[in-house]
Amino acid sequence: MSGHDTTWHVPQEDLRAYARGELTAPRLWSADAHLAACPRCREALGEAVGPAALDAGWARLDAELDAPRPGLLESLLVRAGVADHTARLLAATPVLRRAWLVAVVAVLMTTLAAATALRTAQSPTLFLALAPLLPLAGVALSYGPALDPTYEMTVVAPTHGFRLLMIRTVAVLATGTALNGLATLALPSYGLRAVAWLLPALALTALALSLTPRLGPVAAPVLTGGAWVGLLLVADRRTEGVLAPFTAAGQGVAAGVALLAAGLLYAVRDRFDSSTVSTPTHRSAA
Repeated sequence: MSGHDTTWHVPQEDLRAYARGELTAPRLWSADAHLAACPRCREALGEAVGPAALDAGWARLDAELDAPRPGLLESLLVRAGVADHTARLLAATPVLRRAWLVAVVAVLMTTLAAATALRTAQSPTLFLALAPLLPLAGVALSYGPALDPTYEMTVVAPTHGFRLLMIRTVAVLATGTALNGLATLALPSYGLRAVAWLLPALALTALALSLTPRLGPVAAPVLTGGAWVGLLLVADRRTEGVLAPFTAAGQGVAAGVALLAAGLLYAVRDRFDSSTVSTPTHRSAA
């Protein structure tokens, strides 16, 4: 109270405790409700707090309001036990965005339609040829400054470059394998031949990743994919029936390439933090 004013106001000691965060219920509830409607007490609170603390409080409020809210995928990953910073990097992976997923589904549906229309007694060659390229394209889009819109964020993230690459590669392979697997279910008449894309997909992905420190995050997948297409064209000219990469021998070679490429990738893991995977601008600036 003050003078002849009979209206209740928050006492000064309560205002100081409120400013320090020490005011307890039920006085805290009364102070909250009163401060929302009383300019005089808000002014007194500002004087009790001081300009520096008041500015810091506004800064914290602005930071909280501007902080990005986790999306559905990030929230699900955190609830599944993934660390929050890892979940944020996974959620920012370009290939997990809706546009990419819709594009992959459209490509798979078109390929399945073509494979059904051109049904042969051997195997769905068009689908088997394309399916390994989808994870490869996802890897190219998931790491490096050329195509990743979140690249600058990942550069300053306290994460080893190789670990970041592996996190996003796992996301790419899990998503691509799941979509390819669902598409495979639409080809039940081919049996195990319909999953002959899996080992080539692993081999191409591992090979592209192992070449990334030397060739870059875009050129390595592009050249690897081109080599795969060239291999299929050569096999098509020399083979009648099932193409060599999709035979038992071809699957064994794909498994061997995947293992060798994985070993090479581990050997060059420290080079993913060097300028060899940066843009020319970054190299010249260095």
